[in-house]
Amino acid sequence: MVSYEAEHHLRLPVLCAEWLNQAFVHWPYPPADVQALLPDGLTVDTYEGAAWVTVTPFLMTARPFGVPPVMLGARFLETNLRTYVRTPDGREAFWFLTIEVDWAAMLAARAVGAPYNTGRLRMRRDGGVFMYSGTRHRGGPSYRLTVRAGEPITPKERDVWLTTRWRAFTRRAGLIWDTPAEHEPWPLHAATVQELEQSLTTAVGLPAPSQQPLAHFSRGVRQVRLAPSRPRWPAAGRRPRPPHG
Repeated sequence: MVSYEAEHHLRLPVLCAEWLNQAFVHWPYPPADVQALLPDGLTVDTYEGAAWVTVTPFLMTARPFGVPPVMLGARFLETNLRTYVRTPDGREAFWFLTIEVDWAAMLAARAVGAPYNTGRLRMRRDGGVFMYSGTRHRGGPSYRLTVRAGEPITPKERDVWLTTRWRAFTRRAGLIWDTPAEHEPWPLHAATVQELEQSLTTAVGLPAPSQQPLAHFSRGVRQVRLAPSRPRWPAAGRRPRPPHG
């Protein structure tokens, strides 16, 4: 079971970040639909028999480790579509199906297989209502999401399972890469989806969601540390279907 507190302390991170004003919108899927998108060696993780796919728009700041925030840093919008996976030895992680971003420098992360795509992203706030939208450059998938943040919650098991992992796996050059992360626990709020139109799920090869989503919101975490990505094992077998657009 995933942990609410970070499972490791990163002594030599390469990047410090903040993930702010983040919405989490989750759909259940048949496990076979999600497993078809994963490389051999990774198994879709499930909660109460369902695989889950989550779209998470947020504001990110980033700077190299050791550099004061006032000297150098970037501030940009990002939205990822992710699912939850595990290895045969029980390690749990995110698997990103697509990552939309409005800062082209993040395309450098494609070197370890992170599926970044640049586009025009927006975020607006009206009191407790947060509005997110994005369209990939040169056409392709888009989304529009409005979420009303509710009261703070004390996270239960499913809340933690849906929002927290301490590493992400990616695939590049026939290898699975592991990128560990560390941050304080998510301060979660209940959330209500008021508007949602999106084509991200179908663009990556999933059926359109058939159920109403669950949602969370967080003002964010400000002490994010990311370690260098490292290759872990060969990614034999089928390749995930590439995103459309």
